[in-house]
Amino acid sequence: MQIHQIILRGIEIILTAIALGLLVPITVLLIECCAALLPSRKAKKPVGQLSRPNVAILVPAHNEALGIEVTLKCLLPQLTEQDQLVVIADNCEDETAAIARMTGAQVAERQDPERRGKGYALDYGLKFLAPDPPDVVVVMDADCIAQAGSIEQIAKQAATTGKPIQAAYLITPPTQPTARDAISSLAVIVKNLVRPKGLARLGFPCLLTGTGMAFPWSVIRQAPLASGNIVEDMQLAVDLTISGWAPIFCPEAGVTSQLPQQEQAAKSQRTRWEHGHLQTIKQQVPRLLRAAFHQRRLDLLALALDLSIPPLSLLAISWAAATTLALLATVLRVSWQPLALLSLEGVLLMGAIAISWAKFASTQLPIQTFLSIPLYIIWKIPLYLSFILHPQTKWVRTDRDTVSAPDNQ
Repeated sequence: MQIHQIILRGIEIILTAIALGLLVPITVLLIECCAALLPSRKAKKPVGQLSRPNVAILVPAHNEALGIEVTLKCLLPQLTEQDQLVVIADNCEDETAAIARMTGAQVAERQDPERRGKGYALDYGLKFLAPDPPDVVVVMDADCIAQAGSIEQIAKQAATTGKPIQAAYLITPPTQPTARDAISSLAVIVKNLVRPKGLARLGFPCLLTGTGMAFPWSVIRQAPLASGNIVEDMQLAVDLTISGWAPIFCPEAGVTSQLPQQEQAAKSQRTRWEHGHLQTIKQQVPRLLRAAFHQRRLDLLALALDLSIPPLSLLAISWAAATTLALLATVLRVSWQPLALLSLEGVLLMGAIAISWAKFASTQLPIQTFLSIPLYIIWKIPLYLSFILHPQTKWVRTDRDTVSAPDNQ
């Protein structure tokens, strides 16, 4: 075999391997998006007939004076006399604690500049609750708004199932949205609503999203929370699922926050989320696969496959780059098979996004939104390059905009 034939064969093998590697997350994404269209599973007993557990809401807060009052005022009407609302003022240098007290919440103040992050704050909050523990602990971020009735919904389900419950957590565009903000909102809808809804329809667990989460006390008190992990919610979901407490998605309950108006704040938020997501894929997917094999559990395999899906923009970038290389290779008379497989994957990827938009986002985001996808993807490239060169590993708080109460609260 001549040298150039060996080289062409090697290129074909590499491109085929890349195409097969992309086939897994793209196929899983499509299955989840299609499954989200299936009818919901009937509950054994309607939520209204379930007994109301006593609830403690933990709100970890670091310098959240700008918006925490609105968050708390939206939570207070959803509590009963037996419930608690506790703000963990974590290493605060502003009026967070004072505002929380004036609003009517209990406040646990924590000062430890060496151990910063949401995980440490939640661990401190659990110790605060330990002398008189509730039936259910609900975690809410200080910049989030819980839709009316959501706290009762997830608390009842947590108490009844004995497992963590995750509400649908969506991010709304800022008051002066750009096309990039619209694409970002669509990506969050796919990740935090469509995909977990599809998993729930198939009877599988979901990842936790960090806010709008309800835990039975017996479960959360054993969870390893005290860490500086920048995506502690994903890590917690993996730990709990392996231990037998797989989170359940509750699309009927909703939590929202607003995408930061400031470009630097939005970039910082996305960097933390996506760098943390990629680090979690690298560390936890192999762990979940090993646990699925040893425990013979299909739910662990399903969660591993779900977690293996990278951020949508990175998935699109990887597919576009691989397809471009395959096209060039075909011109050089390398086999057409990698290009054919990648072309099929492109149809599957676009189909998954189109299904998600048509069913869950068409009323909020016009079809013209899709015209901005290429520019959005190009804008994200430096973020992923920075993961290769300087991955973010420490928790960094995102600068906040002023939080406004929704009209229905």
